[in-house]
Amino acid sequence: MTDASHLLSTRASYNALAEEYDRHFARELDGKPLDRGMLGAFAEIVRASDPGPVADLGCGTGIVTAHLDSLGVRAFGVDLSPGMLAVARRNHPELRFEEGSLEALDLPDNHLAAAVCWYSVIHTPPERQPLVFAGLARVLRPGGHLLLAFQVGDEPRHFSEVFGHQIALDFHRLRADAAADQLAQVGLLVTARLVRDPDSTERTSQGFLLACKATP
Repeated sequence: MTDASHLLSTRASYNALAEEYDRHFARELDGKPLDRGMLGAFAEIVRASDPGPVADLGCGTGIVTAHLDSLGVRAFGVDLSPGMLAVARRNHPELRFEEGSLEALDLPDNHLAAAVCWYSVIHTPPERQPLVFAGLARVLRPGGHLLLAFQVGDEPRHFSEVFGHQIALDFHRLRADAAADQLAQVGLLVTARLVRDPDSTERTSQGFLLACKATP
């Protein structure tokens, strides 16, 4: 696992926040029909294509992993934070969760039929995002599918305290066109995109990209 400073601070921050995160966000998808719609479209595409492994990369407490399972997609979760993984395993003992980093995925080349990065790339500094996207392209099979979710914008935001815990957590926002261009550079071609306005709990618009790995 790559232990760059931002990974260490992100892991430590989510370890500290895991239980409060679960209490506040366990039902996060309930009031977000467009977000669920993108997950539903992704699930339908995956069910109709390659039956290989599906990964929720940056799974946190397993909210999206479990939602995909309810849609007929048996995904496994990977996350940087042991604390978040402990909550995921407790809440969803029927599913598989592993510790790992988006920057050094411990998966073989061309292994995954599909992957979700649901607000997980947002903790990657812009200069390291090409490394993450190249890693996603490496582990996806030709024709494999990716769903990327992110906060839309240009300026990063730093949090030093959340839920009464002292943390050091950076959020790096993306623009849909720029993210699509980065994906295309590694052979992940965007097939659909959605940018929705922020709801009452959000500060920024939210972006979603569906992409497919080009076949040789």
